[in-house]
Amino acid sequence: MPGPSGLPGPSAAAGTPAAPHAVSRLRTARLARSAKPFLARGGIKGERCPGCRLVPSHCLCALHPLLPTRAGMCLLMADIEPLKPSNTGWLIADVVPDTFAFGWARTEVDPALLTLLADPQWEPYVVFPGEFVAPERVVTQVAVPRAGVEPARGKRPLFILLDATWAEARKMFRKSPYLAQLPVLSLQPEQISRYQLRRSHRSDHFCTAEVAALCLDLAGEPQAGETLQAYLDVFTHHYLQSKHQLPPDWQGDAHARLRVARTAPPPALP
Repeated sequence: MPGPSGLPGPSAAAGTPAAPHAVSRLRTARLARSAKPFLARGGIKGERCPGCRLVPSHCLCALHPLLPTRAGMCLLMADIEPLKPSNTGWLIADVVPDTFAFGWARTEVDPALLTLLADPQWEPYVVFPGEFVAPERVVTQVAVPRAGVEPARGKRPLFILLDATWAEARKMFRKSPYLAQLPVLSLQPEQISRYQLRRSHRSDHFCTAEVAALCLDLAGEPQAGETLQAYLDVFTHHYLQSKHQLPPDWQGDAHARLRVARTAPPPALP
């Protein structure tokens, strides 16, 4: 049954999760190694939908706005990030088809990650603040096709996102030698973070999905960036409403933005 906004309501969404994506598979693997259940601090209690991690009454599975994108996303995730119900890397994988997810460890690296970084179809960029990097490694733009012409070498941008707390991300950046030769994309966003589920002390620290949306904009895919941002806002609204035992507002601004993004003509990939 559709909600008041014209989007599918909870009865249509519940129980119809999409096929497991990279973050979902990483979460399953991480849970298999756990000696005890993961309990999110201050999170939603009770049954959760396996497709979106929300309670069934607030399920988002029918709203997955999967879009074709030229850009890819590579998530390097700190140990418990895949287990957190508020993790927004999951949302990136819902939207961007070519999303890859790997657990990070200081002493070892997944061979599949090294294979991905060496794949000639991709142009990898580590997304990290330029103030912490040697200037010669820092870039602020990525090559995008113009007038149907492919960028140099025909490579697609692959954005490497360190999905962790800020302290963990700095450690991951310093202690990952396989990233040391890659260009570092330093974002220069003009807006402040709107994320409400986990707050940094600095307004210029963005959640992972916000960073991905900014990267999509830089890659010349503004529709995908706007869709991801709207989807993040809807997820945040449903998460907080569920936490406070309130129904989601299907007529709210976030749902309206997502509806517009979902019904826009699909982008043409070069």
